[in-house]
Amino acid sequence: MDIKQLTYFVTIAEEGTITHAANKLHMAQPPLSTQLKLLEDELGIKLIERGARKIKLTDAGKILYKRAKHILEITTSTTKEIEEFRKGIQGTLRLGTISSSGTVLLSKRLIEFNKKYPNIKFEIHEGNTYELIEKINSGIIEVGIVRTPFNSQNFECLFLETEPMVAVMSCDYKFESQQKEILLEELKKVPLIIYRRFEKILLTEFQDLGLEPNIFCINDDARTTILWARAGLGIGIVPKSAINFDFMDNIKYKEINKDTLRTQISAIWIKERYLSMAAKKFLEFFK
Repeated sequence: MDIKQLTYFVTIAEEGTITHAANKLHMAQPPLSTQLKLLEDELGIKLIERGARKIKLTDAGKILYKRAKHILEITTSTTKEIEEFRKGIQGTLRLGTISSSGTVLLSKRLIEFNKKYPNIKFEIHEGNTYELIEKINSGIIEVGIVRTPFNSQNFECLFLETEPMVAVMSCDYKFESQQKEILLEELKKVPLIIYRRFEKILLTEFQDLGLEPNIFCINDDARTTILWARAGLGIGIVPKSAINFDFMDNIKYKEINKDTLRTQISAIWIKERYLSMAAKKFLEFFK
């Protein structure tokens, strides 16, 4: 049993038919069938059942598929690591980010990272947390910068410190409280602009207080929430790190004193999946 045979077997399992697998491997069907039979003979057990339309893995085939995938991933990652070591640290980091992470990324972390590794380029994919998780799973990006809450079961995670949600508004907005911190119930009557990511969480918190919030606008981007609030259309509710005063003037905010409304930014990547040297070095700086 060698790497080539495992590649053939994994391709057959994933393509569902030997014909499709042969096409993907750019080889004729008879030699591929022969390689599969040789593998079964060597192991002394049947690995697939041929159906009318698609093949079906036997129990032994399922075990081999899982192990073969892992072996092939290790082989690929080892080859890439040796190649990166030979070339030096360079390449392109495929990074996914949520819209509210700009302040965190465009901080000393990224600036110092660029100074130390000037040959590493970036390919940025933006989206919400759930969209980025899909892109990580499909291999479009290596690392995602996302925000809690999310299902972290299949991921390695690096969490930053927790932060509060804030009520952001135009500097001209006449808000009753002059305090830097406010309670959620102080927002019960004002027109609220909220990021859809936190809609259910916020509505649940208001319901627990026995209050019906005045939702003026629901949108899909924290930046939109801030811009509408800046225009004086209402009060936006966003994570504190979503506000970047270097790019936005005429806004002010008040922290919402509610422990259950605190959130965290996290860098995530698939457990046991190969990470490029560029990604590994980036994560060192993200800490």
